[in-house]
Amino acid sequence: MTGKLHVVGFGPGGKEHMTFKAAEVIQNADVVTGYTAYVNMMKPIFPDKTYKATGMMKEVERCRMAIEDAMSGLDVAMISSGDSGIYGMAGIIYQLAEEMGADIEIDTVPGMTAASTAASVLGAPLMHDLAIISLSDLMTPLDLIMKRVDCAGIGDMIVCLYNPKSKTRTEYLNDAQKILLKYRNPETPVGVVRNAGRDDESKQITTLGELDKADVDMFSIVIIGNSQTYVSNGRIITPRGYRI
Repeated sequence: MTGKLHVVGFGPGGKEHMTFKAAEVIQNADVVTGYTAYVNMMKPIFPDKTYKATGMMKEVERCRMAIEDAMSGLDVAMISSGDSGIYGMAGIIYQLAEEMGADIEIDTVPGMTAASTAASVLGAPLMHDLAIISLSDLMTPLDLIMKRVDCAGIGDMIVCLYNPKSKTRTEYLNDAQKILLKYRNPETPVGVVRNAGRDDESKQITTLGELDKADVDMFSIVIIGNSQTYVSNGRIITPRGYRI
């Protein structure tokens, strides 16, 4: 007997930002599995569920556990914040299921990614072509990360930076800033949103030239406009190109 495995993105954390499908899948699951912090976010919303959690850096172990539960016949919801297919668990679940020869049904349930949530706080900064780049070099070489930043600069793309700074990665954001300043005006608008979509949400609007002075940490999303982006009435706006 085989069960089902749903890889669910629940958005920033509150039920108001969760899709109906995500809420339904979690509510109907036999077991909800995820990173400890994410499980703790779901418990107040779905208090009657059975949960299994693992800590940071235990992603492979967590996914194997979820796949094994589904192989035993359970309906499993593997949860991720944001979208499960953007820096979430969807990719590794499919990879491991294939490796394990798991004859189970797997589906991906999308959620609101951090870029969308942060953009809604700032106004309309993501109205044209964009690049989402994580500055974490835990699984990606730093030189490749900065190459991607450079390519986004060459292409005049809006740049949304995930994991922009941590206690140990203090200079990567400054490095990205210097690269983009080769291609963009220092007055290019930049928005920084901390804890987007959560109770203690906050935002800052600055410029690319002043980005190194902004208050940024691992809980922040940094959105850097393109050559057309501007600020009006406290909102960052990137024109789509409509004739007005």
